[in-house]
Amino acid sequence: MEKIIIAGLEINKVSIFKLLFNKAMLIAYALLAVGVYGIYEAFDERYFSIVANAHAAGLDPTNPELIEAMKEAVFGHVGEVSRENPWTLFIVNYMYMIYTGSGIIFLVALAELMKIEVVAKAAAGFMTLGLSMVFAGLFTIATDLNMLNMLSMFTSPNFNAGMWLMLPLYFTYIPFVLFEIYLLITNKREWAKRLAVPVLLLSVGVDIVEYFIQAKLFSMNVARHLWTEFPVLTFYFIISAFVSSLGIMGIYAFFDYKKSPIYNDLMETIRKAMLFFITVLGAYEVLAYLMVDKSWAFIILFGPFKWAYFGGYIFLTMTLPFLLTFRKGKPSNVVFASIFTIVGGYIGRYLFVYGGNANPLSDRFGVGYEKYDFYAIAKSINYEWPHMAEVFIVIGSFGVVLAVYKIVNTLLSVSELRDTH
Repeated sequence: MEKIIIAGLEINKVSIFKLLFNKAMLIAYALLAVGVYGIYEAFDERYFSIVANAHAAGLDPTNPELIEAMKEAVFGHVGEVSRENPWTLFIVNYMYMIYTGSGIIFLVALAELMKIEVVAKAAAGFMTLGLSMVFAGLFTIATDLNMLNMLSMFTSPNFNAGMWLMLPLYFTYIPFVLFEIYLLITNKREWAKRLAVPVLLLSVGVDIVEYFIQAKLFSMNVARHLWTEFPVLTFYFIISAFVSSLGIMGIYAFFDYKKSPIYNDLMETIRKAMLFFITVLGAYEVLAYLMVDKSWAFIILFGPFKWAYFGGYIFLTMTLPFLLTFRKGKPSNVVFASIFTIVGGYIGRYLFVYGGNANPLSDRFGVGYEKYDFYAIAKSINYEWPHMAEVFIVIGSFGVVLAVYKIVNTLLSVSELRDTH
């Protein structure tokens, strides 16, 4: 294929039609269309729902309940889709995409530092896929940002706020990963090799900082002891992300490298890593639920979430993959284990977010459980099914992953195996 060389990058010379209208991109467009419809539904629900009707206003315009309802319509929220920080499916998907994508990048950097050549050969493809997932996570959370709050960040900044932790993080993290990918695929090999070790060390450091900031954001929610009492939350995010990340890497290897000479060695490396991190994650889960607030622990382990926890998370993320990877076998075992960890990992994120929301602020004043808004019913367990708008936006985020990866791969052939040493 004819190439254009710019700053050491060999860019494939392809037509606009081949770049934007191949089969993968058409699938991505369909997924993105679902996501765009979800965004429309979310905004319609937030900003245009009729919470207080004209009949109620005509009967008693000074009614305190009516006034509260109007405030709710303008400043509050309706259902699961809220204008505040709604710890709901948006956050679940954001966590899964960001943490898993970052986990792939983290694992590749570790593998290169450890000189695991079979991973290094496929590093560019893995990292590009990881970065695509980061963009998908940002797409999900961007839907949930209140534009007025964004403006106030700059007009009256509060540098202790979570968003002021996030902005510098991603303005640093994304360019850094792009530079890593550039070093992997540039034809200026001598220059790239000289920078390889310091950049990889910095990459590991940046990844740890990213997970630390994410954990900090959750630990700031003092009313949710499931989050604040999880021991070493940064470590939990990293280990659980690694398990899902290895699942994504296993599926990616199956589709892109099944016919390559490195396939068996690559899948064996993924198998060993998956077995190790599943074991560590299992030990952590036992320790964590011995330490968190027992009200939350009982909701997860013995309450409404027990089937999802044991049947979805523990069984899919740990038990089945452990049995499939315990001994060296066919690469297909790793493929099935990868599928289970991907699905189970998503359930795990769902349980973490919704489980943290499940127990309200408790009976702290001795007058019963508190209500979350004017129309809510006071109850000991706070849980609502995700709004369909959120589900549609999550589907759209998968379109972001596919579109970003496919465009980059079409132009730069990141999936090609490279000798980087």
